[in-house]
Amino acid sequence: MKDNLHRATATAQSNDSESWARTSGLRHSIRPRRRLPDDLMASDDLKAEVMRARAPAQTAPEVVETIAEPTLAEPSVQAPARSAAALSIPALSVPAETGMRHAPGAGLAERNVPQWEDLELVTPGNRPNRATAIPVLDAARDSLAVQAFDLLRTRLRKTTGENGWVNIAVTAPTRGCGTTFTALNLALSLSRIAGSRTVLMDLNLRQPGLDRALDVTAPGEMRDFLSGDARIEDHVQRVSDTLALGLNARPDMDAAETLQHPALSRTLDQMRAALRPDLVIYDMPAMLGHDDVSAFLPQLDGILLVSDGSQTMGRQLVECEQMLDGQVPLLGVVLNRARSNSLPHYK
Repeated sequence: MKDNLHRATATAQSNDSESWARTSGLRHSIRPRRRLPDDLMASDDLKAEVMRARAPAQTAPEVVETIAEPTLAEPSVQAPARSAAALSIPALSVPAETGMRHAPGAGLAERNVPQWEDLELVTPGNRPNRATAIPVLDAARDSLAVQAFDLLRTRLRKTTGENGWVNIAVTAPTRGCGTTFTALNLALSLSRIAGSRTVLMDLNLRQPGLDRALDVTAPGEMRDFLSGDARIEDHVQRVSDTLALGLNARPDMDAAETLQHPALSRTLDQMRAALRPDLVIYDMPAMLGHDDVSAFLPQLDGILLVSDGSQTMGRQLVECEQMLDGQVPLLGVVLNRARSNSLPHYK
């Protein structure tokens, strides 16, 4: 199998007061895997290599693994961190039998479920007049960040379509890497595809933030929905013909237990069977902070990992990769908060 070279760049401007939401860019390539030193990712000047997705060990053939390899900057160089997101997802070579592992529809006859058009239609707030910690990129602006998310969107749709995958989580090794920023703007980019359907779910149960980012009132607690105590039409809201939201009204300190509730798998199966989305994007908490993501792995078809150029260490990426080994394919790494002057610009 030959490695394919993928490059993507992105910069974004926002009034965000949070450090990870300022401007950024990145570049990616694929090389054979090698172990990274602990301090390899401490530099501001980073070059990220996308990890190939690997299906569970018992079904997928052995493939060459790759991990992010940043370029170190001189210690004396200091530059302000700015927000950005981009990544490159190579086409996957996965046997057909490793496709979608969750067959929606079981038990649907037991309850009357709504269709997409039956969901409550809500309108996000007027974000330009409101400062928030999570920037939402302006789709009408011809910026590198918008282009990067559109590139990610197209490659993700190709990869998931080829393998029949629907459930994709966005997570990070540690807190503050920009998972909500990435999940939200990826979902908005996906929603610009006419005729498509994307559901964005806030499963960062300990620190929900999608409702504030979009200025939409969450109708209830996510734990009630996942446990089967709240109906689909009472919890999932529709923003447009192509995007629906599953928001969370308040934090859940028993998040790991909620994500292992006996009714959870059946609830999500019913939601997918009723709404028939092309993709469900789950905004998840950090992998290394709690066991929330580990508890939810059986529900997932793939994971996007967000790496913060100012704080993520090479050993943390390796540890996350090891946690996913043989369970869920790692589709790629998003480099956030990279120095824009370290990236190539294409005209």
